Amino acid sequence: MSLIDHVVALASLPANRLPGRAMSMARFSLLDWMACGMAGAGEPVAEKLRQLVALEGGQGASSVIGNGAAPARMAALANGAASHALDYDDTHFAHIGHLSVGIYPAALAVAEEIDAPAGAVVEAFLVGAEAAIRIGMVLGRAHYNHGFHQTATAGAFGATVAAARLYGLDEAQIHHAIGLCSTRASGLKSQFGTMGKPYNAGVAASNGVECAKLAALGMTSADDGLSGLQGFIQTHSPAPEPEDVSGPWDRFLFEDNKYKLHACCHGTHAMIEALLDAGELEGRALDDIAALSLQTNPRWLRVCDIKKPRTGLEVKFSYNWLAGMTIRGDRTGDERVYKDTLADDQALSAFADKVTVLGDDELTDMQVRGTVSLQDGTVIQLYHDLDAPLAEELLAGKLRAKAEALIGERGSALWEMFFDLNGRTARDVGRALRKPA
Repeated sequence: MSLIDHVVALASLPANRLPGRAMSMARFSLLDWMACGMAGAGEPVAEKLRQLVALEGGQGASSVIGNGAAPARMAALANGAASHALDYDDTHFAHIGHLSVGIYPAALAVAEEIDAPAGAVVEAFLVGAEAAIRIGMVLGRAHYNHGFHQTATAGAFGATVAAARLYGLDEAQIHHAIGLCSTRASGLKSQFGTMGKPYNAGVAASNGVECAKLAALGMTSADDGLSGLQGFIQTHSPAPEPEDVSGPWDRFLFEDNKYKLHACCHGTHAMIEALLDAGELEGRALDDIAALSLQTNPRWLRVCDIKKPRTGLEVKFSYNWLAGMTIRGDRTGDERVYKDTLADDQALSAFADKVTVLGDDELTDMQVRGTVSLQDGTVIQLYHDLDAPLAEELLAGKLRAKAEALIGERGSALWEMFFDLNGRTARDVGRALRKPA
């Protein structure tokens, strides 16, 4: 079985074959995505894409977060960007991608268009997310390190699979949809720290809807746009990993998905947690610190090691700034903290000069270690591994608290309304998202 056949089989997997824990995690991702999207609806990139939606016009069947409705493809574009605008969404570290923001907007837009149950949205998202992970893992580390943004590249294939499932495409049509996506998927890491990064997520979602819809209309493509000659993997990865098409489907890789509890790049979270774990640092002033030495996986050095951020958005990608904020007691989980004035904070700027960040190939993407040297000569050891699992009940509580911090009482209402999706429709979800902040 080729990778594309494997993905097609995944797209068509019956609902009763989807693992229970993976479905629970997918429901958590829906609620987390909704909260992030509603909180990001007022961001400039979200406003600009709503303006584009209005200019494009068309029959509005799908909800746009914060304002009205639009054709499914445009709604997916706007909602993908809005939900990634704060960079506060989930991450899967096996391929370094944000799954919810590229795939849920496509799944919801299509599901509203066809008036599907809310549960079908979650199922479509889950198979799309699993497809994105598996394709992303074949693209491999070389794809990401070469400069591609997996949220947008592998994510576009996930969005296509989710949309294709909801449209009810047959196997031949799904092959063509994936082939069409192979010539549409795009997204660069050079956009990090700009409006282009959340736009990448919107483009992935939009591509998914477009490619599935075109395949449903009978448009054809290359037989194997993934692994075939001059296909996406061959042209977009200098050193792809071996294709793993093993089954059975008793456990999904999506079950390892991680959720952000700090409103900044996920690559910095292990450092933040390590500093918070160090009880000896509690109550310390920045002037008490002589030096901070940090080791992280080398891939993060190209992502979140901005030494002198110029904006609040760039602060989210700066180990140096975030280390000082954490020690000082700033609320790194509150996205409202990341104003542009933060980049001009003189205390953080002075502390940043004390921070050294080095790459260490022995550390995974979720691990960090280091030392904090105090002015009095004391040395504090740091270590944290984000891969340590959280019980579902504990995770649900943390994500609900995050939603409440992001959007207040509306966050509580989301969890009350959609924690149990029985009897709910995609259009119920859409109506909740349309309400302005």
